[in-house]
Amino acid sequence: MIDKAFADRFAADWIHAWNRHDLERVLSHYSDNFEMSSPVIIQVAGEASGTLKGKDAVGAYWAKALQLIPDLQFEPVATLLGVNSITLYYKSVRGPAAEVFHFNQDGKVVRAYAHYS
Repeated sequence: MIDKAFADRFAADWIHAWNRHDLERVLSHYSDNFEMSSPVIIQVAGEASGTLKGKDAVGAYWAKALQLIPDLQFEPVATLLGVNSITLYYKSVRGPAAEVFHFNQDGKVVRAYAHYS
């Protein structure tokens, strides 16, 4: 079960890592074989399904995205708790966004879904 303290720590560290463009730190929150789904994956990675699996594939996609959006910054709005998940609602240079993170028993993200306006 996710508690508020864990969710708040995760959100703060995740946003801080993205704002520093520290891809290694961002990836440290994820299991090795996690899956990421995002409509931006279709555009940036050319993957028609919008889903990538594993740190190598997602890391390469995120590295490319950071090159394409060098001023990428996130501003937290709200952290919402689920049973074994968290939804982060934030503002980015591209507008409002929300990401849903599903966690394993070790507190690592195993599945994430990004949503954009």
